[in-house]
Amino acid sequence: MSLISDLMAAPQKSTAPSRYTTFCGIFYMANGLLILAWPGVVQTLFRDEAFVGNESMLFRVIGMLLTIVGWFYFFGGRTGSRSFVVSTVIDRIILVPAVLIPVALAGVFPHVLLTFGILDPILGFIGWYLLASDKS
Repeated sequence: MSLISDLMAAPQKSTAPSRYTTFCGIFYMANGLLILAWPGVVQTLFRDEAFVGNESMLFRVIGMLLTIVGWFYFFGGRTGSRSFVVSTVIDRIILVPAVLIPVALAGVFPHVLLTFGILDPILGFIGWYLLASDKS
């Protein structure tokens, strides 16, 4: 098979946790592409002050990273692998808040980082719930 046909192959099984992870991937890719294309969305949505220096370029990097994370969540969710879903739950509940919340409290992009530092663990707990209630 070619690389593209392998990438687009339909998953053999699709459980609720896998579909949820796929949906989260779409959510992250959409947000990442928005920030990548329009870093000023931060000021529009969060009423933050205008960027000084090269902060908008830093947000483009954040947008790119969110897009890549979304890409992996999307295709990882499509594999139907329970271990992939578990790995996303662990990083969302432990790693993301452990890094983003202290950085936000230090005053670095506090609105954006606190939003992701709180939202991502909530999404992780939803994934955990779906894993626990999945009978397959």
